[in-house]
Amino acid sequence: MNQIKTVCVYCGSGPGNNPRFVEAAVALGKTFAENNVRLVYGGGSIGLMGAVAKSTLQHGGSVTGIIPEFLRARENALTSVQEMIVTPDMHERKRLMFERSDAFVALPGGVGTLEELVEQLTWQQLGRHSKPVLLANIDNFWVPLLSLLNHMRSTDFIRSTLDVNVLMADRVEDILPRLRTALARTPESAKELAPDVARRL
Repeated sequence: MNQIKTVCVYCGSGPGNNPRFVEAAVALGKTFAENNVRLVYGGGSIGLMGAVAKSTLQHGGSVTGIIPEFLRARENALTSVQEMIVTPDMHERKRLMFERSDAFVALPGGVGTLEELVEQLTWQQLGRHSKPVLLANIDNFWVPLLSLLNHMRSTDFIRSTLDVNVLMADRVEDILPRLRTALARTPESAKELAPDVARRL
């Protein structure tokens, strides 16, 4: 069925310096809980990661945290989640986050957030999956990345035959509707990462 049941959120382990970033994370967690959407995220209790997870839980929602062993102490793994998976490394973490999610949302964040986001866009661009990927463009945080993608297109490094299909929402309330619309247009057979690719992550 074309339903959003789980969403993976990539976001910063810090709060950033704009209060709207935390507000958006809290609002997104509340939205997930109210719509019976399970949050899949990096497992930490601090920064935007902690804000979205705690808000989901506080509003009666379900959360799966996936964190590598070496980050459990550094990011203060959130012990109150319904499911916490500890992985041996980052590769296993990212594979499980992919497998357990129907769609992906990137809130503001740093290099780790960008790396996880770009990996999903790369897999999508190469036809390995068609799960929706959305930028939560809070206070225009992702505008520089969008400009870079346009520059890559204009210089023919992103070709029309292998375009990057990224959704965008400036407001939290638009995120789930846009994910649902995108998922409804995607055939079931196109949503899965090829097994041989998953094994080599």
